Amino acid sequence: IIESVGEGVTDVAPGDHVLPVFTGECKECPHCKSAESNMCDLLRINTDRGVMIGDGKSRFSINGKPIYHFVGTSTFSEYTVMHVGCVAKINPEAPLDKVCVLSCGISTGLGASINVAKPPKGSTVAIFGLGAVGLEAAEGARIAGASRIIGVDLNPSRFEEAKKFGCTEFVNPKDHNKPVQEVLADMTNGGVDRSVECTGNINAMIQAFECVHDVGLGCRCAGGCATQGCRVQDSPNELPEREDPEGNLLWQLQATHWPAQCGGAVYEEVEKFITHSVPFSEINKAFDLMAKGGGHPL
Repeated sequence: IIESVGEGVTDVAPGDHVLPVFTGECKECPHCKSAESNMCDLLRINTDRGVMIGDGKSRFSINGKPIYHFVGTSTFSEYTVMHVGCVAKINPEAPLDKVCVLSCGISTGLGASINVAKPPKGSTVAIFGLGAVGLEAAEGARIAGASRIIGVDLNPSRFEEAKKFGCTEFVNPKDHNKPVQEVLADMTNGGVDRSVECTGNINAMIQAFECVHDVGLGCRCAGGCATQGCRVQDSPNELPEREDPEGNLLWQLQATHWPAQCGGAVYEEVEKFITHSVPFSEINKAFDLMAKGGGHPL
């Protein structure tokens, strides 16, 4: 909820309900005006900035020492300061403890699937990683009309839940003695039509590229951000990298912002993504649940 705004801010006002987004939009740069990208020149993901863009300073401190901002949002605090381009105004009727998951997992997965991969009706799609991003990528493929949606995950306990989101088949790489891309190729007569990678793991990204059929018609999309400094070294002619200045593999990462007036119909839909609710004081418990596979990695 907006507590106060700085000079010149007109898009939101005190009392407005908003969702924070770490891939912000200045609405003026070529990327913001393009339908092909949301990597804003001003507010794109930057894990190293740590300060406000206007004056290069932090708005947080403790005992006189600065605490730095995280990816432009710093949402692990009860109060935070953001650039206006990193908030999206929403319907005040929407319950904040539910629609908060729209800010990352759902929008990223759905956008990666529908806006970038664009699976044709009747196509075969592989989804790597069945956390929140992967589940919504599967749902996007289902909405688009894919006939086979193959979920790939090392945690088989996620498979039953993933059926609710459109997955029709599953592969656990640990169950096979050959690379998972070869398993998928065998299952699909040479490879899938589309693949969406939702783990941020470099090896999974390579597998997602290599599992698509080789007739030149397939599409590979990364919905997971690789860790800083990672590079794809294998098959350089087949894996066209695109990196930001910090060395993060971005590739075709593209989310979609949900309508600003999200209300009842939307929050009823997002409830199925919520496995646990914990207070800030137990945030480490939430990370433990995620690491153990007991919750979707948001």
